[in-house]
Amino acid sequence: MKWIRRLILIVTAAAALAAIVLALLPRPIAVDAAAAISGPMTVTIDELGRTRVKDRYLVSAPLGGVLGRIELVPGDALDTGKVIARITPSAPPLYDARTRAELAARIDIARAGLSQARSFAERAAVADKFAEEELARIQVLAERAALARHEVERAQVERDSQRKMRESAQFAVRAAEHQVALAVRSLASAQKTTQGEELVIESPIKGRVLRVLRDDEGVVAPGTPLVELGDPAALEVVVEVLTSDAVAISPGAAVGIDGWGGAPLRGRVVRVEPSAVTKVSALGLEEQRVTVVIEPASPGWERLGDGFRVEAHIEVWRGESVLQVPASAVFRHGESWALFVVTEGKARLREVKLGRRAGRTVQLEAGLTAGEQVILHPSDRVTDEIGVRIR
Repeated sequence: MKWIRRLILIVTAAAALAAIVLALLPRPIAVDAAAAISGPMTVTIDELGRTRVKDRYLVSAPLGGVLGRIELVPGDALDTGKVIARITPSAPPLYDARTRAELAARIDIARAGLSQARSFAERAAVADKFAEEELARIQVLAERAALARHEVERAQVERDSQRKMRESAQFAVRAAEHQVALAVRSLASAQKTTQGEELVIESPIKGRVLRVLRDDEGVVAPGTPLVELGDPAALEVVVEVLTSDAVAISPGAAVGIDGWGGAPLRGRVVRVEPSAVTKVSALGLEEQRVTVVIEPASPGWERLGDGFRVEAHIEVWRGESVLQVPASAVFRHGESWALFVVTEGKARLREVKLGRRAGRTVQLEAGLTAGEQVILHPSDRVTDEIGVRIR
């Protein structure tokens, strides 16, 4: 019986000793991890923007007088020639020689503007025709495998841009013709010796009312803004980006549009304006920003209106097979960057070379291979060769 009790004591002591040893052994640290992947990566410049109607027309009072009440409201559709407002001219004695001379000079100015608008329209028509012919030529070469497919897409973008410029130039011609007609009628009214007839102001374009700036009846001075017109279907997005980001943006770059309350839309950069302006940020810092103009490149824009807030993601670089990891995995290590790789239950420190950043993802140019597990948000408890356990 003695040997049985001794055996029980020995087993109990060994179990207690093993429990103590296990308790003193370091436990693996629970960590979050993700695998390095190789796939497509897009670098974008993300900024808030707003929509605006490309071609606007501000209707103003051509002469002083009593304005009748304007019955139009924002959103009303207008055809060319529809009555916008009526003005009863002031008494003839108010039109002295100086006023009549100014009205005559306004006719010359309006005709000069019309001549310039027609020249621009002719140039836009020629450029549009050339872009159409160039697209047809490139499509033929692409079918013969003499040119890459992206050359066709570039020619299509150029053709679409030139077509929109031609439409805008034609709009400017119609607006300039209306200005000439108004100037002629204003001078004719001023030259009368009796109370002038009611002057009818008609819509110079086919579009919609964007804003009614003066809808009540009353006396107005020459040049008083009355109604702003435009075509809400002809929208563009304007985004102000830092000058340091603007140098990476090229015309034709793809743009993603979201944050407006609907499904994501596609657009493309039309131009990056050459002049920067000084803006003050929310932190009170002065910044130099450049305006980037974006046009639609997908259906769905008809639900947007003038002045809508949107979020624009301008594509500046894209790769198809890019090794990448979450940005939360990398950290500074001396003069270089490093991360922890999980290997055989241990965290191993490894220096890496970073490339581009895209939001919460970073490109790795050296130091890692696809499929390896990296630790996310490593705390100060995670050190080289320490045991870890992935949650």
